[in-house]
Amino acid sequence: MTTVLAYDPFNLQHTYYGHPENSGRLAGTWARLQADGILARLRRVESQPAAIEAITAVHSAEYVAALEQMAARGGGRVDPDTYVVGATWQASLLAAGGLLAVVDSVLNGKADNGFALVRPPGHHARPHTGMGFCLLGNVAITARHAQKTHGLERVLIVDFDVHHGNGTQEMFWDDPSVLVFNTHQFPYYPGSGSLDETGAGPGQGYTVNLPLPPGVGDEGYLAAFQQVLAPVARRFQPELILLSAGYDAHWMDPLAQERLSVTGYAALVEEVMGLAEELCGGRLVTTLEGGYNLDVLPHCVLTTLRTLSEDPAGVSDPFGPAPGQEADISELLAAARRVHGLGDSRNR
Repeated sequence: MTTVLAYDPFNLQHTYYGHPENSGRLAGTWARLQADGILARLRRVESQPAAIEAITAVHSAEYVAALEQMAARGGGRVDPDTYVVGATWQASLLAAGGLLAVVDSVLNGKADNGFALVRPPGHHARPHTGMGFCLLGNVAITARHAQKTHGLERVLIVDFDVHHGNGTQEMFWDDPSVLVFNTHQFPYYPGSGSLDETGAGPGQGYTVNLPLPPGVGDEGYLAAFQQVLAPVARRFQPELILLSAGYDAHWMDPLAQERLSVTGYAALVEEVMGLAEELCGGRLVTTLEGGYNLDVLPHCVLTTLRTLSEDPAGVSDPFGPAPGQEADISELLAAARRVHGLGDSRNR
């Protein structure tokens, strides 16, 4: 497998001391990748600032201009959780642009799959504002770019961040050409993502939410992907899969209460890779969202890159599985299958 990677050290300049979404997330991850040696086995692609036209395909021009102006003034707050500093505008352009460069490489046949190691993250950013540490909807921008520039008709977005990707959902709420699948802790920030949020108008049924209780681990997450994501994806027949990879559902993450392990994340990535191979020629592009334990995150990213590139070194998981017993979500999965017309999971 040829796996392409985007990373730009300028993204470290978007940072705020004491905030969980800080430059240490990328700095520690990059150091781990360098020490491992995996970078020599990946194809690098240079991040270029995203074009304004690509951004305004999903965001309002007024919000984009206001964000640029706030950074030019030295910074501020978009909301109580979401900061802007002087470097934020350029970092945001490079974050979106890095993901665009990866998807261009994959769709132009220069790589089988790819990973954008970028920040600030994007899946909470709404059409008219940022929120939840996110400023530009990187994945949403990329999905629309894949359609407008490469002529794709159907894009699947999978989001396993522990927080619901409300911004991505909102951008494609009534759009049947982009299917958005979310697993997330619920009820939890940002408060959206209930089972009955399924889209509207022509987009009805093209939003799929699995609102998980606290305590779901490797077994439950994998069952969710196998019993709900897989049949939904097969019905949709995507031409590209975009993965919003937030690693804050790990059992050691400080911002949530789910129980995934690094090994569990690898199984989810393998599941999505299998769907991409089956449905769209292996075209899978992954980007970083959350993940706030600075010891765990580097191993999650390293393991994802090893999985994508079929590196024989395999999983890097010094932390092991979560202690104790995980929550049973069999009834939730059955309900999700009923809501989305998937039938009985025992007969899948």
